[in-house]
Amino acid sequence: MPLLDGLRRRLGGPTTARSRLEGAMAQRRLRGWQPPLENINSLVASGGPRLLARARELVVTNGYAANACEAFASNLVGDGIKPSSLITDPALRDEVQRLWLAWTDEADVDGLTDFYGLQAMVAREMFVAGECFVRIRPRRLEDELSVPLQLQLLQSEMLPFEMTEALEGGRRIRCGIEFDAIGRRTAYHFRRSHPGDSTDHRVGTFETVRVPASDVLHIYRPIDAGQLRGLPHVAPAMVRLFLLDQYDDAELDRKKTAAMFAGFITKTAPEEALLGGVEVAEDGTGTVSLEPGTLQVLLPGEDVKFSSPADVGGGFEAFQYRTLLAVSASLGLPYHLVTGDVRQANYSSLRAELVEFRRRVEQLQHGVIAFQLCRPVWQRWLDTAVLAGALRSTETPAELRPVQWIPPRWDWVDPLKDIQAQVLAIESGLLSRRKAVEATGYDIEEIDRENAADATRAADLGLAYRTSPGETQGARATPQQTPDPNEE
Repeated sequence: MPLLDGLRRRLGGPTTARSRLEGAMAQRRLRGWQPPLENINSLVASGGPRLLARARELVVTNGYAANACEAFASNLVGDGIKPSSLITDPALRDEVQRLWLAWTDEADVDGLTDFYGLQAMVAREMFVAGECFVRIRPRRLEDELSVPLQLQLLQSEMLPFEMTEALEGGRRIRCGIEFDAIGRRTAYHFRRSHPGDSTDHRVGTFETVRVPASDVLHIYRPIDAGQLRGLPHVAPAMVRLFLLDQYDDAELDRKKTAAMFAGFITKTAPEEALLGGVEVAEDGTGTVSLEPGTLQVLLPGEDVKFSSPADVGGGFEAFQYRTLLAVSASLGLPYHLVTGDVRQANYSSLRAELVEFRRRVEQLQHGVIAFQLCRPVWQRWLDTAVLAGALRSTETPAELRPVQWIPPRWDWVDPLKDIQAQVLAIESGLLSRRKAVEATGYDIEEIDRENAADATRAADLGLAYRTSPGETQGARATPQQTPDPNEE
């Protein structure tokens, strides 16, 4: 074999030497591992509906999954990813910001929450379903909205996975999404009603309507190139969570059943009656109640054996801990956010865990929520505001669009150390005040206006504080003391 391999190498052909890629070997250990080489779109199209149904049931019925969903949403969007316009004209910028703030309360078609509440709903849908659709609904001027525009959230089930067909002109529909001849998304074919909503009988479940892609935002995290639909964020942990829940239920039922029996009485003559009250069941068996302070006298030949149910064992908690660690790793969430258990955590471990987790969250904030949801909504909102006359400006909508999206601030384990580090970075020129303020989730211009108003009000009232609102923050030098000439 070595001689043959050397000859093939000299001739420039492939060798049959043992593979250096262990994962590609076909030896005895890996002979049964033959996964199909399928594209992610084929997997989603075939298993998407069942995976989605199981994910929704798991988040509703499993406490760990429900807690992880809320932790994912609260860390991803918090109280909202908010815009800070980059318009140079202060008056125009303030007008845009005020108009946006008024519109956020009117953004929801159902009127149940504001724009930032819709962000939280989108984040939950990303965890459960892996995707969410936002339909942009233009409104009439007679609707008396600050800007005639609203948003409607559509669940993943509204776009059929199984809808795949070829159309004329090179167009095609894949998993409910219509593409043109060069692969651009042109429309979405939504169901008119939710397939699982038994209370809506207006139209047939399988009747669809074509909605132009310009009016639909598809929010999902693509994990593979060319991926069409999203995968539930909870998908890698679903099996473990489901089986662990069954194990916990079985263990709880076992302990409950064992605790129901205090003891068992053995009689040599079954026809003899026991002393005390006996409750006879339908099958002829009898039970005797045991009350505090009872001294039961047994008849000759009778014996009592008390129940001693087996404990769960010393490995139960360790097993639960390791299983939930694997679940947390599958979800990409810190262990304490999934379980609420911080017994084995300290400042260093919590901070190290949160730093990595927040890197992942920031990736989703900027690459998914801000880019796929906030940015197109801001552009459409500005265009509608100018066309409807709600925003009167000589600037074109394109000139009004520059904006930066500020994610919610992070609360650290020890905020004093982090603030001191930021102050030192600002004083040494390594960090600007704008970046430091934006990291807290606030707009620096709004902070400066509030500080100026506080300073003016304090001065008018003759108030003095240790740190005036208008005073520059930072470390203070120790005042020099003039030596006393009377001292020797």
